[in-house]
Amino acid sequence: MSTRFQPGDVVVYSKQKSSLHPGQHAKDIQPALHGDSYYYVVEKFWRVVAVQPDRTLVVRTRRGKVHTLAACDPNLRRVHWWERLLFRHRFPPRTLDEC
Repeated sequence: MSTRFQPGDVVVYSKQKSSLHPGQHAKDIQPALHGDSYYYVVEKFWRVVAVQPDRTLVVRTRRGKVHTLAACDPNLRRVHWWERLLFRHRFPPRTLDEC
């Protein structure tokens, strides 16, 4: 099933991280092999800025950083309607060129 993204869509990217102290939004927390740190997943709430012809997406973070991702990345998904309501403060705002 191919999901088509359009500029202005909000997406969730599950980013794998590791550190000594997982943050408050960390999920699936696992200790490292020798117990020095933790591996976990953090959901990033991003907005699609552009869809490239080579099936890559340009996304923008809430703080204005820009990332390029493959549209078929398994860590990328559309938001559910209830996530749009509960986490609306975590999404980047729409810009005038996206309207």
